[in-house]
Amino acid sequence: MTYHRSHSGELTTFSAQLKFRLDPFQRTACTALEEGHSVLVCAPTGAGKTVVGEFAVHLALAASGKCFYTTPIKALSNQKFADLTERYGRERVGLLTGDQSINPDAPVVVMTTEVLRNMLYASSDALRGLSYVVMDEVHYLADRFRGAVWEEVILHLPLDVRLVSLSATVSNAEEFGAWMETVRGDTAVVVDETRPVPLWQHVMVGRRMFDLFDAKSSEQKVLVDEDLVRFVRHREQQDRMNSWGRGGRGGPRRDFRPLPRPEVLAKLDEEGLLPAITFIFSRAGCDGALAQCLRSRLELSREEDTAAIDAIIERHTGDLPRADLEVLGYWEWREALHRGLAAHHAGMLPAFRHAVEELFVNGLVRAVFATETLALGINMPARTVVLERLVKFNGETHAELTPGEYTQLTGRAGRRGIDVEGHAVVLWQPEVDTSAVAGLASTRTYPLRSSFRPGYNMSINLIDRMGADESRALLERSFAQFQADRSVVGLVRGIERNEGQLRGLADQLGGSESGFLEYISLRDRIKQRERQLEQQRRTDRRGAAVEALVALRRGDVVAIPTGRRAGLAVILEPDATPGDPRPLVLTEDKWAGRISVADFPTPAQPLGRMRLPRRIDHRTARTRSDLASALRNTGFMAPGTQRRGRRAEAADDRELATLRRSLRAHPAHHRADREQLSRIGERYNRLRRETETMRQKVAATTNSLARTFDRILALLDERGFVHEGEVTADGRRLARIYAESDLVIAECLRRGIWRGLGPAELAGVASILVFESRQESGFLGVSGPTAPIRRAVGATVEVWDELRADEARHKLPPTREPDVGFVTGVYKWARGDGLADSLLASGDRGNPLSAGDFVRWCRQVIDLLDQIHSTADDPEIASTAAKSVRAIRRGVVAVDAA
Repeated sequence: MTYHRSHSGELTTFSAQLKFRLDPFQRTACTALEEGHSVLVCAPTGAGKTVVGEFAVHLALAASGKCFYTTPIKALSNQKFADLTERYGRERVGLLTGDQSINPDAPVVVMTTEVLRNMLYASSDALRGLSYVVMDEVHYLADRFRGAVWEEVILHLPLDVRLVSLSATVSNAEEFGAWMETVRGDTAVVVDETRPVPLWQHVMVGRRMFDLFDAKSSEQKVLVDEDLVRFVRHREQQDRMNSWGRGGRGGPRRDFRPLPRPEVLAKLDEEGLLPAITFIFSRAGCDGALAQCLRSRLELSREEDTAAIDAIIERHTGDLPRADLEVLGYWEWREALHRGLAAHHAGMLPAFRHAVEELFVNGLVRAVFATETLALGINMPARTVVLERLVKFNGETHAELTPGEYTQLTGRAGRRGIDVEGHAVVLWQPEVDTSAVAGLASTRTYPLRSSFRPGYNMSINLIDRMGADESRALLERSFAQFQADRSVVGLVRGIERNEGQLRGLADQLGGSESGFLEYISLRDRIKQRERQLEQQRRTDRRGAAVEALVALRRGDVVAIPTGRRAGLAVILEPDATPGDPRPLVLTEDKWAGRISVADFPTPAQPLGRMRLPRRIDHRTARTRSDLASALRNTGFMAPGTQRRGRRAEAADDRELATLRRSLRAHPAHHRADREQLSRIGERYNRLRRETETMRQKVAATTNSLARTFDRILALLDERGFVHEGEVTADGRRLARIYAESDLVIAECLRRGIWRGLGPAELAGVASILVFESRQESGFLGVSGPTAPIRRAVGATVEVWDELRADEARHKLPPTREPDVGFVTGVYKWARGDGLADSLLASGDRGNPLSAGDFVRWCRQVIDLLDQIHSTADDPEIASTAAKSVRAIRRGVVAVDAA
C-alpha cells in the first residue's frame, strides 16, 4: 500500500521534534495512520518501529483523545513509560502493570497487554475516549503463555479504535495483515526488511576471525568464504591426526577445548568489536562464563568510569537490606561490573539485571553473557553478538537454532546512530558446519503461528459479554482459526489431487469391474492385521515385563539378560511405579543404579534371595565391592541368553486366518500379472490411506475452536458456573480470575478450602497453583511446614484431580499439575524469615532457587493473592490474602519491582 501525502500536518509537526530523519517505512506507516488506517509494521530489531507507536501517541494528544501503549512484559512497560514521560511530561503519561498504578487517568497510559484485556472484559470506564492502541512486540502472540491475550484484545477492541501493531520481521506478515483486515477493517501492512545498521557475519576458529560469506555471494547463491573453508578443513585434519596419535578413532575430537572466554573477549577488544553480548543458552553457563573471566586478568573498563558505575549500582540496589547482600553475591557482581563484565538472565535479582542493562546501554559494561531472554524486547543493543553454540535446550530436547531464532539473537548487533555496522560472531567447534551457519544467517524465515485457544476464564467472559452463539462466531474470527482454515484449503487441494491419482491407478488395475481393487483391499487388510498383532505382542511383552519388575522385592537376585549390565544383580530398592518401574540394583561387576523394562526383553524372574544389611550406602565404593563379592558367592548362575520361542499369535488369530483364506480363494490370486498389479495396488492403498488421513485433519480443523468452546461450556454448566447459557454468581467470580489454574482457584474459593489459614500459610498454599519447578517434578505429594498447609494443599490437589477427570471426559486439555516446590520457601518468607533460609527452602530438593527466580515467583504469588483478595466472597479469606501480600512484599521482593 502506497501513501502519497508524505508531508501532512501532524506528521510534519511530529517529525520536526525528532533528532533524526524518518526512514521511508516509518513515513509510510505514519502517513497511513494519519489518514485513518490501522497499521501493522514489521521491521527488524532496532529499525525504529516504536516511532510509529509514538506518532499514535502524538495524534491522540493532538486530538485531545486517549492512547494506550501496550507491551507483553512489565520491564518493557516500565521502559516505555520512562521514554514517554521524558517526552510528554509526568502529568500526561500513566503506567498500569500488575505491580504498579501511576496516573491511570492520564491521556496516555502504558500497560501490559493483560491489563487492557481485563479492562475490555470488565467494560472499564477507562476505555471511553480511547482513540489509539499501540501493541508493541505483537509477534508475542505466538507465545504459548501470553499469546492468547493479544488476540483477545484485537478481537474485543471497539472498531473505531485505531490499532498500531509493531512486530519483528515475520515471513507471513501479509497473512497476519489479511486477518487484521478481516477483523479490524482497513489495515495498512508496512514491511521493511532492511536493517538500519548492516550486519557482518563472522566465524571465529581458535584465535582467527574469518568472514562467513564469500565476497561473490548473492541472494541467489550463498557462498562460504574460501579461506574459512580451507582453514577449518586443515584444522579438522590436524585434529584427526592428533586423535589417531593418541590411539583414538579419528572423527571430531571429544576433548576439544574452545578458546577461553577471556581470550575471546580480548580478541574482540583488539578488533574493536566491543561492546559485545555473548549468548549462552543456560543461566549456569552465563554465571560460569563470568566467573571464568573474573579468574583471569581481563579488564575492560576504565578507571575513570568507576564513580559512574557505582552511582548506577547504588541507584538500583541502595534499598536492598544490607544483611542480604552476601546471599545475593553482591560483592562478586559489583567487582565484575567494575571490570566491565556482567551476566544477564532471569535467575538474577531484577535490581541487578536492571543495573546491568543501564550500565551496558551507557557503555560502562562492555561484555555481557546472556541467555536468549535478553533478545526479547529489552533495549540492549551491542556492536557485536557472539554465539558460542548453535544448539539450545527447548524444554524437551537439545535442538538446533532455527533461522528465526538466529536472526532474533544477532539482531541485537549494531547500535543505530553509534555503529556503522554490526557484527555476528559464531565460535567454531568440531560439530559446526560452516555451510549450515551460512544457511542460518541467510534465511529470514520467521512465520507467526497463533497460540490462541479458549480457556475457562476466556469462555466465561465471552458468554457473559455476548452469549454462546456470538462467542462461537468471535472464536471463528480468531487468527488461530484463520490460519487453520487456510491450512484446510491446502488439505482440500491435496485431497482433490490425490483423488485424481487414485482414479488413474484404479484404471490401471482394470477399474472397479475387474475385481482387483477388492483383492488389493484384502492384501492391505491382512498387512494391517499383522501389524496390529505385532504391536499387541510388543505391548503384552512389555506389560509382562512391567508386572515382573513391580513384583520384585528387596534382596531378590535376578539375571539381567542383555546389554552392558548383563549378569547377576540384587534388588536394593524395589519400585512399584505403574507403567515404568525402575528398581535400584547392584550388579556383580559393582555397578549400582536403576534398571528398567528396557533391560528385560523377557520378564525378570527371581533366581533366589540374598540377605542384605538393613542400611546400604550404595554410593560408597567399599559397600558396592563387598555386596558384589557376596552376590558372586551366592552360587546363583545367570542363565545364558535364551531365544524365546515367538508365540504364534498370527497363526492363532481367527480374523487373520479368514482374511488369508479369502485372499487365496479370490479369482485375482491366480492371475499371471498378480505381482505387477499388486505393486500398483500398494501405491493405491498408500495413497488412499494418506487421503483418508487428510480428510480426518480437515474434519478436526474446521470449527475446531468453537468445538473446544462447546466442551468447556458443557463442563462449566455441569459445575454450576453457567446455567442455561447464563453466567452464575460463581461464574462471575471465575471471570475475574486470570491465572493458568483459574477454575481450580474458583472452585477452592467456592468450597472455602482456604478458610482458617494464616497469611503465611495462604501464601504457601496459593504458590502450588502458580509455581513451576525448572525440573519436571510437579506435585510431589501432600507436604508443607504446618498441618493447616498440608490439609489445604491436599484439598486443593483433590479439586485439581476431580477437574482432570472431568477434562478427560470432555476431551479438553488438562489443567497443569500443582507444584509444591515453593510452599515452604514462600511460607518462611511471608512469616518474616531471612532470605538465605527462604531460598534454601525453595525449589527442587538439593537445587534451591536463585534470588531472581525467588523474587519472580513471590511476585506471581502476590498477583494471585491480589486476585483472591478482590474476588473472594468470604471476608476472612479476602482479608488474609491482603495481609499475605503485605507480608511477602518486603526486602528484595519490594526493591526495583518490574
